[in-house]
Amino acid sequence: MVQSPIKVMTLAEFLLLPETKPANEFIDGKIIQKPMPQGKHSLIQSELTANINGAFKPQRLVRAFSELRCSFGGRSTVPDVAVFDSDRIPRDENGDIANMFAIAPDWAIEILSPDQSQTKVTKNILHCLQHGTQMGWLIDPAERSVLVYSAERSIQIFDAENDVLPVPEFVKDFDLTLGDLFKWLSD
Repeated sequence: MVQSPIKVMTLAEFLLLPETKPANEFIDGKIIQKPMPQGKHSLIQSELTANINGAFKPQRLVRAFSELRCSFGGRSTVPDVAVFDSDRIPRDENGDIANMFAIAPDWAIEILSPDQSQTKVTKNILHCLQHGTQMGWLIDPAERSVLVYSAERSIQIFDAENDVLPVPEFVKDFDLTLGDLFKWLSD
């Protein structure tokens, strides 16, 4: 019996597909659908995006994007929050924010969903770091902890309410404790 070869999709072909809800990601030549965000995930994501933008958008220093597709290094992923230094935000010919982001975010933030693989999410953060991301956070609402990844340091785990979460240098004035982050769930 002769088997026909399996067609391998390229990143360019993947990017031509229609968007899905929840988003599909293109990782190692495979299409993987992200889980649908649930309550805790959704609330942390929206509050974190709003707080980062509230602190830095008026000065046009930084922009945080929720569920923004970033395609680079042979992958196309959709971090829960992608933060960019304003000078690095892709622009179109009119100077408006571009639709396609073919670069890694400066700060990638993922929020673990109940049925999501921590290993798969960690691989996405590590891929970002390999392509220029300064820092990655993996927020685990069930454990009430944050794992912080950076190119310069080993992985750090924050699980005490008074822990001040480290941030990339370009947002060094953004102060947030672990307690403040998880307080949003009960506000």
